[in-house]
Amino acid sequence: MLQQFQIQKPIIQAPMAGVTTPQLVIASCEAGILGSIGAGYLDGDATRAFIQAVKKGTNKPFAINLFVQEEPKIDVAVLQEARVALQPIYEELNIPPVQTVISKDVYSDQLQAVIDENVAICSFTFGLPTADDIARLKAAGIYTIGTATTLQEAKAVEAAGLDAIVLQGSEAGGHRGTFTEPLELISLDDLLAQVIAQVTIPVIVAGGIATAGQVKDTLAQGAAAVQVGTAFLVAVESEVSPLYKQAILQSEGDATTLTKAFTGKYARGLKNDFTERLKDAVVAPYPLQHHLTTAIRKESTAQGRPEFLSLWMGANGHLAKEATVADIVEELLGEIAE
Repeated sequence: MLQQFQIQKPIIQAPMAGVTTPQLVIASCEAGILGSIGAGYLDGDATRAFIQAVKKGTNKPFAINLFVQEEPKIDVAVLQEARVALQPIYEELNIPPVQTVISKDVYSDQLQAVIDENVAICSFTFGLPTADDIARLKAAGIYTIGTATTLQEAKAVEAAGLDAIVLQGSEAGGHRGTFTEPLELISLDDLLAQVIAQVTIPVIVAGGIATAGQVKDTLAQGAAAVQVGTAFLVAVESEVSPLYKQAILQSEGDATTLTKAFTGKYARGLKNDFTERLKDAVVAPYPLQHHLTTAIRKESTAQGRPEFLSLWMGANGHLAKEATVADIVEELLGEIAE
């Protein structure tokens, strides 16, 4: 993949939906790594506009990530319980509770935008695209990548005919890419050891990668590239809120937790008042819980209250340091360069 797309360095900027901006993707491409658009929360038109914005800033290949998501079954009783659990936080922020949530199918429009704009690489999270969709992408010359959190899922990605696999270890920040039951939390080292000899397509590793030593070790074990998220969230070119950056930069070890409270799917982020208050609360299925908490996250940013924000971060995010994307890349490849 790296040779095919003339990517100089074996690092992929993780496609972090909701926080990645064109500027970060462009800076990553220009630094010689693979920049990635996280399109999970965009509709078709916004996906197309994002792609076009990146194209204006770089002529280098980049990737885009789409969420494969089944339509949630709406249980009115569960939805009401989820609202009740959030009510004290709505009141504390002085905002009206969300009364109506509508889940729209945006995936087909996103996929069409990817094909029309001829994005070089398309990856998928939360499931596998259909055989027809894979055929359409390949007919357009688009390289395809699936996300796996277990050996079973990795084999399913290969069997589906995708070109490569992102292996997501339990240390990864943000959403778990799991699409089989039950949820398993396998460390990146163990997952790579299980998978590397069992598949024939390239394996990309993700999950808590924060040092040059980790990069060197995983590449030595057979990974084709590493995918890094949290380290780039605090980059100079990252446009996440100052609250978010400072929370990461000031964090310490063992500061993260897995929670479904923000979106309805398990994701790793910094522990805060929100995650602790809703630890045992009823939550609506994804993406309905995401819609119920969107106003909370928006208003928390406006009021400067990180205790109610979804601060996605990998398990080793406390090692992140603010620097340019190019300098972060140089640091991650330090031992290899030597």
